Amino acid sequence: MLQVSKKTLNIRGRLVDLSTPVVMGILNITPDSFYSGSRVYETNEITDVAGKMLDEGAGMIDVGGYSTRPGARHIEPGEEKERVASAVEPLAKYFPDLILSVDTFRSDVAELAVQKGASMINDVAGGTLDAKMFATAARLKVPYILMHMRGTPQTMNQMTAYKQLVPEILTDLQEKILALRALGVSDLIVDPGFGFAKTIEQNFALMKSLSEFHLLGYPLLAGISRKTTIYKTLNISANDALNGTTVLNTLALTQGAAILRVHDVKPAVEAVKLWEATGMGLN
Repeated sequence: MLQVSKKTLNIRGRLVDLSTPVVMGILNITPDSFYSGSRVYETNEITDVAGKMLDEGAGMIDVGGYSTRPGARHIEPGEEKERVASAVEPLAKYFPDLILSVDTFRSDVAELAVQKGASMINDVAGGTLDAKMFATAARLKVPYILMHMRGTPQTMNQMTAYKQLVPEILTDLQEKILALRALGVSDLIVDPGFGFAKTIEQNFALMKSLSEFHLLGYPLLAGISRKTTIYKTLNISANDALNGTTVLNTLALTQGAAILRVHDVKPAVEAVKLWEATGMGLN
């Protein structure tokens, strides 16, 4: 029997139950994200895509203004703020009940997004690229997604040397959880960081050991959608990686993932429903 992590989040006073896994849809306000199907720009397009995701069963939407694919172009904070605000403002206006996450490693971008209506911070750097991020999350009193990464999007592919992959990631995350809790952050989600400073082989090892991250005591997020691990293993492109994504999402569910972060909401929602129907959920 897998160890059970915390199953609820307090999001602006609203208690969100994660005992049934939730699907988080990806909206990238960027011109260079690795999967072109996730890129949106105009306000009407942003709200239309978000509305479709909600209709398909998304429980959350994650907005990003900085591409974190390996080797992505660095952009200045001002440009990222403009991109994020262009999405968060209309989404908060048209979908007031939407749980909206901001995908950023910059505390000032996170703060702006929360001011505009976001209710969660998704920090791919786990606080390593902005010393103010942990304190900002604590002050804003919103859930914080703590992801494991080494280096930056520009350098992470050169930082994949681990003596013991899972124990080292667990130790790193545990140290950061203690720092966050000391600041008063109690609503945390743990993301082991598939594809971030990890080789393809390491990503599969991480998937195999995903249940070990329940030791940290917080809900797990799996973000494997259409990533290199899938399409390079299958010798296809990211555009053709939906089937592989569904397979790995299902494996993540069997290991207790509480949130699936995906480009394609409907297939992920169907995977959750079918997994739930088997009665294989955590007790």
